[in-house]
Amino acid sequence: MLELSPATESAADIVPGRKLTAKAAALFAAPYDHFETRAVEQLRLGFDGIAGDFHGGTTRRSGGREPWYPRGTEMRNERQLSLVAADELAVVAQRMGLDEIKPEWIGANLVIEGVPQLSMLPAGSLMFFKDGVTLKVDGQNKPCRIAGQSIAEHVRAADHEATALLFPKMAKRLRGLVAWVEKPGIIRAGEEISVRVPEQWIYQA
Repeated sequence: MLELSPATESAADIVPGRKLTAKAAALFAAPYDHFETRAVEQLRLGFDGIAGDFHGGTTRRSGGREPWYPRGTEMRNERQLSLVAADELAVVAQRMGLDEIKPEWIGANLVIEGVPQLSMLPAGSLMFFKDGVTLKVDGQNKPCRIAGQSIAEHVRAADHEATALLFPKMAKRLRGLVAWVEKPGIIRAGEEISVRVPEQWIYQA
């Protein structure tokens, strides 16, 4: 068995895990045929995500985010839900010279309130909802041109293409998170959340 030397064991700086308190400020779901969402009072979740939702399913098809697979390869759906923060969207809107960016324009399912720098929560963070649902964070939601096109349409941008392309630049690391259902159930608007942030370290081999 390979033994680690004391120097190897202490090479990484470990940041302890912590717990945060948050709230599901608003909930949204998407029709099965379009990624934009609309406000709902509750989300009924199974292991395949939101029933009937555009991003529902235990598997999905790979796209531009997965260049290591041929486009359209069936893979695990770790993007069942999109989580955003109102304060981060306000920053993106300001950067783009807009009055606002509504969560539903970019396909958000939950607006999370009370977590500073929501988009920086690490992969593996767990969200325990008061009524029993658990979501597991997969990672940051990379901003894309499709969401930018939706924003351009809603604000009636004079230069539609320029606005669509501006969003990915201005929303980098502020687009929120994607997560999947670890424990199913029903999430209700205003529900309290206990967030468990795992230990963190930078891997440097």
